[in-house]
Amino acid sequence: MTWRDTFRTAVEAVRTHRLRSALTMLGILIGIIAVILSVGLGQGAQAQVQSEINQLGTNILVVSPGSSTSSSGSRGGFGTSSTLTIHDADALSSTASAPDVQAVAPTVTRSVSLTNGTTNWTTTLTGTTSSWQTVRSRAVTSGRFLTAADEADAANVVVLGPDTASELFTTGNPVGQMVTYNGIQLEVVGVLAELSSSESTSSNDVAIVAFSTYSQRLIGGTSRDSVSEIYVKATSSGTLSAAYQETDALMLNLHGITDSSSADFNIATQQSLLSAANKVDTTMALMLAGIAIISLLVGGIGVMNIMLVSVTERIGEIGLRKALGARPGSIRRQFLVEASVLGLAGGLLGVALGIVGAIVIPHLSDTHVVISVPAAVAAVAMAIVIGVGFGVYPASRASRLAPIDALRSE
Repeated sequence: MTWRDTFRTAVEAVRTHRLRSALTMLGILIGIIAVILSVGLGQGAQAQVQSEINQLGTNILVVSPGSSTSSSGSRGGFGTSSTLTIHDADALSSTASAPDVQAVAPTVTRSVSLTNGTTNWTTTLTGTTSSWQTVRSRAVTSGRFLTAADEADAANVVVLGPDTASELFTTGNPVGQMVTYNGIQLEVVGVLAELSSSESTSSNDVAIVAFSTYSQRLIGGTSRDSVSEIYVKATSSGTLSAAYQETDALMLNLHGITDSSSADFNIATQQSLLSAANKVDTTMALMLAGIAIISLLVGGIGVMNIMLVSVTERIGEIGLRKALGARPGSIRRQFLVEASVLGLAGGLLGVALGIVGAIVIPHLSDTHVVISVPAAVAAVAMAIVIGVGFGVYPASRASRLAPIDALRSE
């Protein structure tokens, strides 16, 4: 029997028992779908994190406050203390002290409700300086950004994110109009350009005011010089390491700290943020991959069971073929090809449904799924291997049947 005849016989055997073959392929199909989606979700999450970090900039340092300790001795995590001030940012801006630092932008934030007539919207109010635009590489679509004069005068002006502007002003140009916070009117002087590649709305839903306006007119409080974070932009990606060393040394000196292990601040690079985020994404992808492998193993066991049933049902056919001169290798090949056809069909259907799922899921949620061609090809190959691997025992059992015993069973 030629390979062509063997393949035609295997396909006919699968078609003859359509329902049984479909149920057999179901286990492989589910496993392949799980493989496609797990790889797609993992790569999608990594791509999303990479995109958001690239938008912030690859040559950015983020200085955050250190930990706080309560009266009971309980220590909080990084960022729970108020150890950073506007004076730290001013010192970091000095080219003499930090020659590899291009720009510095201190920020302080609070969730507030802004109103425009009868319309209100809760957004993130950010107090910063005019250098924020340079550090964060954000453009404005209309109007202008904050200026040094706004900071010096503590001017009642605000720059809105695109989402904030669209929620507060449904029609017309927001520039030149007024929004109100806690009874204080702020003139909209600009609207930021949208970061369309980001899946998060946090970068587009903001209201930015001068730091002096934030601390003196809007929020106030006892620690008016405190800032939440300080963004430091190096002159280039190549000088990021030097900028890190200069920032760390200057901050230790400003805070009077001689031992860096007891620093009351933390400096994070974009690469460290990316590595931490990717580590979490990789862990989740491995968990999903484990589930997919279990599903594939279950599907393989299903293939073995059905092939054993097929051997039992076709003992008479096997005996007749061997009596007519068919060799054991030919019998083994027939059942292996039949098992591989089941695996291939299940794999192709699984890849097709997995791609459909990858297209549909982003429309139902904010999850981004990447369709990986190598993963799809590997999934189909895996399905064939599983079909053949779990079909070896039934095929070998069929090839070992003695012709007289097979014919006697009839």
